[in-house]
Amino acid sequence: MAVKETVNAENKPLWQRLGWLAVIWTGSVVTLGIFAWLMRLFMSAAGLSTH
Repeated sequence: MAVKETVNAENKPLWQRLGWLAVIWTGSVVTLGIFAWLMRLFMSAAGLSTH
């Protein structure tokens, strides 16, 4: 079954595979940015400085 999934993935157009890569990368960068912003928010609420 894994071989069939690999063959199907190879049949997809390059733009579609690169599109998914861009979506996943953008999502991870946004998630990391939100996490960093929340950490700074909690640090400032606790009276800590980020610099």
